[in-house]
Amino acid sequence: MAEDSPKRRKANFNEAETEVLIEQVLKHEQLLFAAGPGRASAGQKRKVWELIRHKVNPVAACPRDVEDLKKRWRDLKRRDRSKLCRLSQGCGPPAPPALGLLLAPEELPPATAPPA
Repeated sequence: MAEDSPKRRKANFNEAETEVLIEQVLKHEQLLFAAGPGRASAGQKRKVWELIRHKVNPVAACPRDVEDLKKRWRDLKRRDRSKLCRLSQGCGPPAPPALGLLLAPEELPPATAPPA
């Protein structure tokens, strides 16, 4: 490793990148995350992630690679789960996938909203 070139971090994801990522992942959710005998091969999933990368990069602050997108998706899911868990105050059964993604508590359906 060269001493004069420290590793620099990439810019944070902006709102447009995040919106495109969520839209595309949800569009291809079945193919990317399905379990069981009908699931996609690793090669098919890699192609879908590349397609998503090509959709995100035009609105990106800096070029993103597939690993950046996967990490951002994991972080969004984790943040969403913890937010829904806090709302329910019991961490009960998980909500349907992507139900509360980036939604404010008042935007959630009444079944998952906190009691008044």
